[in-house]
Amino acid sequence: MATDELSSKLSRRLQIEEGSEDPVAVDAPGQHTGSEEKANTANANSELGAKLLRREELNEGIGEHSLPSMKVFNPYTEFKEFSRKQIKDMETLFKTYDAGKDNYIDLMELKLMMEKLGAPQTHIGLKNMIKEVDEDLDNKLSFREFLLIFRKAAAGELAEDSGLCALARLSEIDVSTEGVKGAKTFFEAKVKAINESNRFESEIRQEQEAKKKQAEEQKQRRAAFKELQSAFK
Repeated sequence: MATDELSSKLSRRLQIEEGSEDPVAVDAPGQHTGSEEKANTANANSELGAKLLRREELNEGIGEHSLPSMKVFNPYTEFKEFSRKQIKDMETLFKTYDAGKDNYIDLMELKLMMEKLGAPQTHIGLKNMIKEVDEDLDNKLSFREFLLIFRKAAAGELAEDSGLCALARLSEIDVSTEGVKGAKTFFEAKVKAINESNRFESEIRQEQEAKKKQAEEQKQRRAAFKELQSAFK
């Protein structure tokens, strides 16, 4: 019986190879059949065709290879105008209101943040706040976009009555590493830093003028001494 079955299978394979008979697909248990199998085959063929076409275009110089982005965001190198202490304080503030712990502040989290800071915003106001710094258009704030708020504030690019300006003004950032003492807010710190810088420059100019005056007096004394010496010769 087994020999007859084997002989039948071999005979059928020979007929298929000689083209005298078409092969018939046999359904295996657990496999899709009929229209499902045809659809899967069509999808596979379509995907394979698209890949082959893309490969051919690249070989002919049409299009560009798309490589995954390897850029890593480093706040300390990109936001050099801020000290490490400032950035860490901003990060702490960001994480405080990132209730979902997904490294983003969404609309509802921003709403809570502005309420806690004492500057509640309308729904439209909150959307406008995000829109102003939302570079990737995902309708939420990443940490980089959060830092952009303070960059824009420091550069004077925010309207004084805007929600972002209120956020930057009311966020207490410790800037003691810059030598500014007693600064409660970001803007107070910047004003004091400018005043300290101006005072320092003024002191340097005064020292330079004093040294110049002292050198001139020494020159006059030497000249007077030489005149006195020549008088005794």
